[in-house]
Amino acid sequence: MSTAFEIAKRISFQKQKNYTRFIVRLSIAATAISVAAILLTFSIVNGFQATIAGKVYQFWGHIRVASVSGEALSQDGKTTTAFQQNPAIKTFTPFINQSTVLSFAQDIEGVVARGLPTESQIPFLRKGTGWSTSARKDSLLNEIIISDNIAKKLNITLGATVGLYFLNTGAVQQRKLKVVGIYHSGIEEYDNQFVLVDIKLLQQLNNNKLVEGYSIVLNEDAPIEATTDALQKIMPENWVATSIKNYYPQIFDWIGVQTINRNVTITIMLIIAVINLLTCLFILMLERITMIGTLTALGAPQNFIRKIFLFQASFICWTGILVGTIIGLGLSYLQAKTGWIQLDESAYFIKELPIKMDTVQIISVLIGTAIISYVSFLLPTLWIKKISPAKAIQFD
Repeated sequence: MSTAFEIAKRISFQKQKNYTRFIVRLSIAATAISVAAILLTFSIVNGFQATIAGKVYQFWGHIRVASVSGEALSQDGKTTTAFQQNPAIKTFTPFINQSTVLSFAQDIEGVVARGLPTESQIPFLRKGTGWSTSARKDSLLNEIIISDNIAKKLNITLGATVGLYFLNTGAVQQRKLKVVGIYHSGIEEYDNQFVLVDIKLLQQLNNNKLVEGYSIVLNEDAPIEATTDALQKIMPENWVATSIKNYYPQIFDWIGVQTINRNVTITIMLIIAVINLLTCLFILMLERITMIGTLTALGAPQNFIRKIFLFQASFICWTGILVGTIIGLGLSYLQAKTGWIQLDESAYFIKELPIKMDTVQIISVLIGTAIISYVSFLLPTLWIKKISPAKAIQFD
């Protein structure tokens, strides 16, 4: 064990003056709060971005394949085979979106009927069993899944029969459908607008088996943009593969803004932590100015004296980092398990504050805070060489 470390340990844990003890504790607290705030900021922003993006992807997929002109597409076997053979693609689902009017009792509501294959997964299903599993694959299901927003607005319950009115070639066509499920995405733009029906129903109304496009869901961690570019190279003429981010840029731009907010918050917290540690180290050096003068007079090199205060500052720094890590990770874990912090879903699309902890980010915060702190500690220790031993020994 080095002599500098032993001296630092003795002066750090011996009884100190009241104001010095207060400053040390304040610095530890400021460091702990800064580290906890940074860890919480990362966890919250990660969770927020992943949750909102995940909702959009769950409803629309990661990539949409459609016609350049918006015309209906034939279900090209060569293209769907290419989808199946692409290792990045988890599922692909044909869809049709068609405007319609939903009627129940004396109420009507303009909605968009989203036609999907009945074997596809229903997003955000909250109530009901969904499509009838006993039906044959080639049979048409006269069933509908609506959002809870529409259900509450029109007082529709599970099992009720509603009417859909479609305008096709100048004539109004009506279909009676049974409500077999209620979904809730939390994104009002979707919940107020879309109902889900069997894609064969819309194809029957249109007298063809064409589709509007395909929603493609990728495997976890698959690169969206790279996969989109790869798909575009094999698309038939007039077909285009587009990342869903380009269809809904307003949502993803809003998500991206959170990264800027995160970086600003982290920068402010680091500045606060550094300023407090610098102030604390200056006060500790002023308190030990007589010791500095004595050691200098005895021939101790400046690097030796500098190490003493760097070790002492390290005790404060790492205590603050340890306490801050416990607080930050503890609060993150508590929120992830209990969801005790609630949000306005109409504004944030989610009811509970989401949390997503990343091990690499946690380690980076701890190491980064320590490195920045140590670099900052070097500034006050440069003052040591300006201390005159004769005057320092007389200083009280």
